[in-house]
Amino acid sequence: MSKQTKLQPGERAFNLLLLLFSLGIFYEAYRISGPGFESINSPGAFPIGLGIILMLSMIVIITGQLRKPKPDTQGALDEARQFLSAHFPLPIVVFSAMAIGYLLLLESLGFIISTLLFLFASMVYLRHGRLVSSAVIAGVSIAIIYILFTLLFQVYLP
Repeated sequence: MSKQTKLQPGERAFNLLLLLFSLGIFYEAYRISGPGFESINSPGAFPIGLGIILMLSMIVIITGQLRKPKPDTQGALDEARQFLSAHFPLPIVVFSAMAIGYLLLLESLGFIISTLLFLFASMVYLRHGRLVSSAVIAGVSIAIIYILFTLLFQVYLP
């Protein structure tokens, strides 16, 4: 006798988002192929095929989930809270925010300064302090990157 597994909190909503994402991929692939799908060799043929495979896969998964019991939650807010606490712990959220900040600073400060700041801040956060060693590691890393790209590869770093 097999016990049927319950849905995880947020699983159905996440899979619906993946279905929407696959619809977006299919739409963009169709736009690549030009005015109508001409042949199997057209520019958007492979992405269109992948979009169809993604959509069909998500439809099969979502249909299979209809038979599964709901998760042990007390409504949509409790389910969202459980989903967020399981999949987005604080270190991931903070590090993701730092990465977004790095991307925003990249154009205004340039590669060297923004990368140095990002490496330093992320190491300080992930190593729970340790300012001096984080500064040394970040500085040495940037120096190596600068030497490799400027001298060896002869590429200008913005």
